[in-house]
Amino acid sequence: MSFFPGSDPSPGDAFACDAIELMVVPNARDIGNFEVRRALPTARRRLVGPFIFFDRMGPAILRADQALDVRPHPHIGLSTVTYLFDGKIRHRDSLGTEMVIEPGDVNLMTAGRGIVHSERTPEETRGHPSSISGLQTWIALPDGKEEIDPLFTHTTRDQLPEIAADGVTGRIVIGNFAGEKSPVSLATDTLYADIALEPGARIQIPPDAEERAIYTLSGSVSIRGDVFPADRLLVFRPGDEIVVEAPDGAHFMLFGGASLGSPRYIWWNFVSSSRERIEQAKQEWRTGRFDIVPGDEEEFIPLPEK
Repeated sequence: MSFFPGSDPSPGDAFACDAIELMVVPNARDIGNFEVRRALPTARRRLVGPFIFFDRMGPAILRADQALDVRPHPHIGLSTVTYLFDGKIRHRDSLGTEMVIEPGDVNLMTAGRGIVHSERTPEETRGHPSSISGLQTWIALPDGKEEIDPLFTHTTRDQLPEIAADGVTGRIVIGNFAGEKSPVSLATDTLYADIALEPGARIQIPPDAEERAIYTLSGSVSIRGDVFPADRLLVFRPGDEIVVEAPDGAHFMLFGGASLGSPRYIWWNFVSSSRERIEQAKQEWRTGRFDIVPGDEEEFIPLPEK
């Protein structure tokens, strides 16, 4: 799901304790078949580490006559990370990749100088009710790597390291955490972990990463006595050790990493440190100079008018 017509979160979100730099309440939008909540970017926070886009899709049940059909569309200057909790999605791209992602797998697509892809309900599951639940995140590429050659990698669930101790279970999607390291490789220091706490459990989040945040998927979390419900993005203050507790149990994503050190512009599906490069990408998509997606050549998403 690299293109959803979702709305940016509203400005003015407030934090509740001194450990939290910002709390974001994502805007929810029904896109027809299911709901999408967008937590990044927001007017008050564009990035957390290299993460410049964070969408929560579902959970939802698609009826037998419904399907996910994200038509071919372009990207530059970023890596997309698709991570599912439920359902299946078929990815196709202009490199010739065709891959069905399943829950717990990681689809990492690095656009670099430019790539086109589509994401659809697999043909073999159409015509039957199906569930969909997951996350779509974009990671901005660092200076000097924005125009690298495009690349796609797929990492299966069983390749990701797991943690399990004292009521805490988790999977390290990208980066290093709790003494474990993911095999998923990126061009910048990145942290992304899937963590579940049993009722009464807690986990320490050290200040190893320069910037850190959590997005609570279900349940509620307590930080220094303040309780936050599900579907909140909490950005932590740099340098603090954070203890996340879950009196009644919780499931959340921990993410962040090193600051890029320079601003990024985002327009539609394009991310760049240069406004001129985004204008160039607009013109290239408008005039058909991006590559096509083999096996999905008949449709595409037109360039937005605004």
